[in-house]
Amino acid sequence: MSLKKKWHDFMHDEALKHKIYMIIYDTDTPMGKLFDVCLIGFILVSVGVVILESLSFFPPSFKEFLSVLEWIFTIFFTIEFLLRLYCSPKPKEYIFSFFGAVDLFSTLPTYLGFIFPNAHGLLTIRILRLIRVFRVFKLFSFWREGEILLTTLKASFRKITVFFVFVLLLVICIGTVMYMVEGGIEGSSFNDIPSSIYWAIVTTTTVGYGDITPMTGLGRFLSAFVMLLGYTVLAVPTGIVSAQMITHKKKVSMRPCPHCHKTGHDEDAVYCRYCGKRLFDDETDGFDEEEIITQEGEIK
Repeated sequence: MSLKKKWHDFMHDEALKHKIYMIIYDTDTPMGKLFDVCLIGFILVSVGVVILESLSFFPPSFKEFLSVLEWIFTIFFTIEFLLRLYCSPKPKEYIFSFFGAVDLFSTLPTYLGFIFPNAHGLLTIRILRLIRVFRVFKLFSFWREGEILLTTLKASFRKITVFFVFVLLLVICIGTVMYMVEGGIEGSSFNDIPSSIYWAIVTTTTVGYGDITPMTGLGRFLSAFVMLLGYTVLAVPTGIVSAQMITHKKKVSMRPCPHCHKTGHDEDAVYCRYCGKRLFDDETDGFDEEEIITQEGEIK
């Protein structure tokens, strides 16, 4: 049998694909859950190795040991990515999905290290693969809370953008005024408008590095005003997001029961308060597990 024929048979071996699929993707089987738990452990250890490699006080021999470990993890994750691609019913959807992109980019930095030495630190992106822990341990309620937060942020995006532009214009004006007040003083750090704008941003956000400080009485008065203004600036985005979350909760409570079509349920309600039947058809209380699977290019 020719090598081409063997490769063709391997690529179209549906029984083998199904076995691999049940181990890699199906968390309901003992082997599948064991694989995912081991994968999570490998991810945590590999990220820890990358962090330890960045420390300078370890002897060269220990760093060589860490480098060998990193290559072992990289080879393991590369094979795992290829197996996911091999047994996925829709490989293209998996590659261009969020999980597929994270799986791919979690292996590339090691290989790119031959060309770009600093790319090695990007391996910490592997920590994003721990998102699968929600699917492994059936923590879909936590995932749903995350989706609610993302939905709220998307709905608030335009308001926050307008506010951000306003704050940007405000710090430019404050920085310019501060340059006019402090710019001509001997020994002053407000030597130019960009430096003054940098000071305005640091002060408005209440970070306060202290590398640039006013020297005149008027400058200090203006600085105190900007500090107090900063607390108001920080409170506005929080209020926008909070108001949007309250609106979202009201919309959820107005969602009708699919059986009796009545509304007024609590956000975390599972059963209808009127007819007693489930408000959702799946076991994840309104969160569609298939949505995660589709994002990974996996369809049960």
